[in-house]
Amino acid sequence: MKAHLNQYISYLQTEKRLSPNSLSSYERDLIRFICFMEEQGITEWRLVQRSHLAKYMHALKEQGFKSATISRHVVSVRAFFHYLAVHGVIVSDPTIHMEAPKQEKRQPMVLTVADTAALLDSPQTESATGKRDKAMLELLYATGIRVSELVSLNMEHLHLSLGYIQCVGSGMKERIVPFGSHAKAAITEYLEGGRDDLLTGRESASALFLNHLGTRMTRQGFWKMMKKYAKEAGIKEEITPHTLRHSVAAHLLEGGADVRTVQELLGHSDIATTLKYTQVSRSRLKDAYATAHPRA
Repeated sequence: MKAHLNQYISYLQTEKRLSPNSLSSYERDLIRFICFMEEQGITEWRLVQRSHLAKYMHALKEQGFKSATISRHVVSVRAFFHYLAVHGVIVSDPTIHMEAPKQEKRQPMVLTVADTAALLDSPQTESATGKRDKAMLELLYATGIRVSELVSLNMEHLHLSLGYIQCVGSGMKERIVPFGSHAKAAITEYLEGGRDDLLTGRESASALFLNHLGTRMTRQGFWKMMKKYAKEAGIKEEITPHTLRHSVAAHLLEGGADVRTVQELLGHSDIATTLKYTQVSRSRLKDAYATAHPRA
């Protein structure tokens, strides 16, 4: 069974050109599914029945997985079985009527402009790491790119004088993303007085943002760094690197940017993903009205 999984992951990598993070997610989900099937005595894909899928869904719920996580597992399993059916490994697809649990619709968490400014101003730029942290936060907020895209940036992807980066997103799709003067100033300071100190003799390093070892900054490293600065900025809510991406979208829409522009900037394949931020803007508008209007 794992042989077909390996072939599928290779297919996603070469044919679908999925990002490394997406590949890892699919592989983790399907390895969990294979382990469960083996526990049920299933050793061939053609033996999987709808009853086994129902048991698997129930097992995920019993293990305490949230609806969003279970939905992701369903997507992974359905896509894999579709692949098996297309390639003749199975005759019929048991996942055709497999439904994901209904998810609670929640508005994405968005920082206020004041909290965002406090977060971006938290790094002390006397040190090389402080300059790097300031540059990363400013660029993340300026562009709204994903953290995986941020840490994947190489020196050749940065066009500082022109004020844009070349960003490779999901599906290996490249897009050009502009950034403003604040990000440009922070990146310039980092390149002129921080990156060489972190490089520690590795002159061939291509990564734009480096850690204290002189190698590429990781998503985990950035997340840890961001949590520290959020605490220093007095932000009480638990935020993630994706919170800044949410905030960029909401702040742009509040500032008058049209939805299509925000969709292109953030690299959303479906405009419905972008439209959810208009709900955030309306909610914040109502809150402001209720607070400020004398007869609200």
